[in-house]
Amino acid sequence: MHAMMPGQKSILGRWRASAQRHADGLNPTFRALLWSMAAGGLFVVLNTLMRALAIALDPFQTQFLRYLGGLVVLLPLVARSGWAAYRPKNLGGQFWRGAVHTFGLWLWFAAIPHLPLADTTAIGFTGPIFIMLGAWLVFKEPMRWERWLAALIGFAGVLVVVAPKLGGASGFHALMMLASAPVFAASFLITKGLTRTERTTVIVLWQAITVTLFSLPLALPNWQSPTTVQWLLFLVCGLLGSAGHYCLTRSFTVADISATQSVKFLDLVWASLLGWLVFADVPSQTTLIGGAVICASTLWIARREARSRLS
Repeated sequence: MHAMMPGQKSILGRWRASAQRHADGLNPTFRALLWSMAAGGLFVVLNTLMRALAIALDPFQTQFLRYLGGLVVLLPLVARSGWAAYRPKNLGGQFWRGAVHTFGLWLWFAAIPHLPLADTTAIGFTGPIFIMLGAWLVFKEPMRWERWLAALIGFAGVLVVVAPKLGGASGFHALMMLASAPVFAASFLITKGLTRTERTTVIVLWQAITVTLFSLPLALPNWQSPTTVQWLLFLVCGLLGSAGHYCLTRSFTVADISATQSVKFLDLVWASLLGWLVFADVPSQTTLIGGAVICASTLWIARREARSRLS
């Protein structure tokens, strides 16, 4: 590839500066919602690949290789900046967060091969309720009525999706997926606490390190040799996961964690679409109705949050 000319570099620099000024002009809560929406989109694509890999390989090996892939794609950044730039100020907090997140992943990966992608995503939407409660109790974040109402409406949409399936053959795995939600909520609350002393890139790197270490013993008993294509997909998963966690952590640094949660319900739309395209999982009528309710609550709270900072 040809090196950029000085004029091209100048144009690119001006474009970046202009984009940064426009981003800074947005109110913090709306910027946090955009970061959270970006994270949700990345995670839905990641979960699609994870479900396909967990069907082909042992789920816990898939968990380990997904985070190993994330660590591999981050190593060039560490090599460029030096290890000192990624040395955490709270090493114990990083390992504690990694342990909690690994436990949530253990529950999640045990269930994901047995559930449609839309159902997996919908069940995970109970997480925002636990996160908002935890943020209120632990961080004393304000809980305005709009946030509670949007979360409760979104949760009602999730119940429309999930309730008919709890009595079927996949009911046990649905409950395992449901049990992972408060564990992931605890992990995200620990992340919010870490943002007070740690940079976003440090948190993302140490999540990859700690979860890889904690997941290795789970992966070894039923190890299978991945194909070349599967190794490449794990690298893609590592890139998607690292980018998703970066966006999510940035959203936590910009605004209250509770302010970002309602927008996560929009992920069900993307999950239903990808589940249909990749796995031929045709969304049920209840999934479509619940998705409409979830979209309505998401759009409403995004508009309210944007107006609240301007008034």
